[in-house]
Amino acid sequence: MKRIRIIHDTHYSYHEPVEFGPHRAMIRPREGHDVHIAAMELAIEPAAKVRWLRDVYGNSIAVIEFLERGAELRIHSEIDVDLFDDRPIDCAIDPQAAEYPFQYGADEQIEIVPYRLPSYPHDGPALQKWLLDLYRPGQLANTADLLLALNTRIFEGFQYIPREEAGVQLPCQTLALGSGSCRDYAVFMMEAARHWGFAARFVTGYIQMADGQHGATHAWTEIYLPGAGWRGYDPTNNKLAGSEHVSVAVAREQDKAMPISGGWFGAGNAFKGLSVSVQVVGVDG
Repeated sequence: MKRIRIIHDTHYSYHEPVEFGPHRAMIRPREGHDVHIAAMELAIEPAAKVRWLRDVYGNSIAVIEFLERGAELRIHSEIDVDLFDDRPIDCAIDPQAAEYPFQYGADEQIEIVPYRLPSYPHDGPALQKWLLDLYRPGQLANTADLLLALNTRIFEGFQYIPREEAGVQLPCQTLALGSGSCRDYAVFMMEAARHWGFAARFVTGYIQMADGQHGATHAWTEIYLPGAGWRGYDPTNNKLAGSEHVSVAVAREQDKAMPISGGWFGAGNAFKGLSVSVQVVGVDG
């Protein structure tokens, strides 16, 4: 077991006081057998009421209702998380799914239908052409090896460029540009896996970097494999998701897994700026 501390600060500033509508914050990690929240502190300015809910995907969401106007909005969280497995998830794929193509079991097919439907169907032909270098219809391939090859091809084939603006590129845009952010990589892998018939979903959370480096918010892809469950792939770093990855939200599409969302009311030119700071550090004890 190891413990990490996640410090996440989001600061919006305005030229004059504005009124804030309800905000939704996805900052609390998804707990399970391998992740436990030991402590959490949440500070919000201006004064606000906070209530928690779980969405349709089981994500924890803080619904924030502000009680007053302000020229600044700050959401600051500090979370201590215990991680109980320092390795990537064991990939014990059921024998009938060890070779691709395979059929999901009848009981699973009902639950995973939404995760097999493409989010960007018009990009299908471009994805199909790109995927032919990895797999051609009619072939048999080792399932685990095929997905690792896809992860690696994205990592090696595109240039990583961080982007501050919201949203993601379409898969065809990532192909045309030859570059993207972690969100773009995650969406691209999700759509590519769905094109092959896999159930895939978008994941957002935090990643702990090497010693001496700040951690960061991050995005990756999970693919459902019979026997192994939801298995994380990080094409930005060409690795399987392990204990350095802390999932906060999963969703069929990335716009359902935004860390902070909400609106404000005021003069059109009132917005001044946004700054986000994230640290993910090891904690002794």
